[in-house]
Amino acid sequence: MSRIVLYHNPACSKSRGAKEMLEGGDVDFDIVEYLKAPLGEADLRRILELIDDPPAELVRKDASFRELGLSAGDYTTADAVVALLREHPKLMQRPVVVRGERAVIARPSEKVEALL
Repeated sequence: MSRIVLYHNPACSKSRGAKEMLEGGDVDFDIVEYLKAPLGEADLRRILELIDDPPAELVRKDASFRELGLSAGDYTTADAVVALLREHPKLMQRPVVVRGERAVIARPSEKVEALL
């Protein structure tokens, strides 16, 4: 089986929950703390290709999004989402879990089970 990659923000309870599920599943996985090592364009595009969700779902529309004066309607395409997340990595929805040719935005954390 393909190795699992967890795109993780340790400050996020959902991300910590996904990590705990992976640890409890007795599987090998790598952790990428994307705020410490922001993702490149190729990584972001790959995630967008692998998730079943529309590109806009990879963007958190939280207080930080609003503070930046952004509009959700401007971030519906892969190009727009990639550009935004390259500039503001903290706006990436988390956690994202990738295994081979499949990925999920693990909100709720139980979505990780689909990859185990």
